[in-house]
Amino acid sequence: MIDTASELEAVHVKLFLESLFLRYGYDFRGYAYPSIRRRILRLVMLEEVTGIPELQARVLKEPACLERVLHSLTIHVTAMFRDPEFFEQVRAKVVPVLRTYPFVRIWVAGCASGEEVYSLAILLHEEDLYQRCRMYGTDISESVVQKAKAGIFPLAAMKDYTSNYIRAGGKEDFSKYYTASGGGATFRPWLRDNVVFAQHNLVTDGSPNEFTLIFCRNVMIYFTGDLQARVHTLLYSSLVRLGVLALGRRESLRFTPHEHEYEGIDSKQRLFKKVG
Repeated sequence: MIDTASELEAVHVKLFLESLFLRYGYDFRGYAYPSIRRRILRLVMLEEVTGIPELQARVLKEPACLERVLHSLTIHVTAMFRDPEFFEQVRAKVVPVLRTYPFVRIWVAGCASGEEVYSLAILLHEEDLYQRCRMYGTDISESVVQKAKAGIFPLAAMKDYTSNYIRAGGKEDFSKYYTASGGGATFRPWLRDNVVFAQHNLVTDGSPNEFTLIFCRNVMIYFTGDLQARVHTLLYSSLVRLGVLALGRRESLRFTPHEHEYEGIDSKQRLFKKVG
């Protein structure tokens, strides 16, 4: 018998996540409990409902509520050339690997609103590689995928983005890559010519293709170990042999199923080459 409020709340959280999976196929059951609980309680407040059971009833009856739920349950913190040192090492250590391929497929998994995709497109353009690349930017949320397709970001952010770009080893005037209008910066349409943006669920969907390079940064940090293992297996199976996995400094291969099937390219920035 459940005799405390926290135990009852935990049951409500579990039932809510189970209903999302059964009704819509979105699986958040493997997310770390403190993080997912916090986001669900924030949703209760935003939706102005009395509690998690009422929130569950609403999302099951009103599909329009689903997108708001997905937006709140996933993290979409990103920036152009975020962590400039990471992009600097991609330019120095990954680009030479990509040059050895006649055609390159790249997957930016969990791309959020697209800033990382555009950053990589700019880098590849400056290294004369973009025209032989096909990039896939995917995210669980359809609304942020649509934002990524538009390629319009706040003009006020361009000062910080320019600084990041320069620190990442940018070779041009960053302003050449966008046009300013009103309060927005619209990135050049040709940066999307070789990009496919699509909705994709890392937890439940299969691989969209076979890739030479996969970016999956700051996506799995809120997952439990079991869920991280599932996603790592998907990423591993999606990489060509000698392909590159870019995790970024907050992620790790330690204790994952394929830890010993990669070689380090840059241990600090978590860049790995598949050798297994």
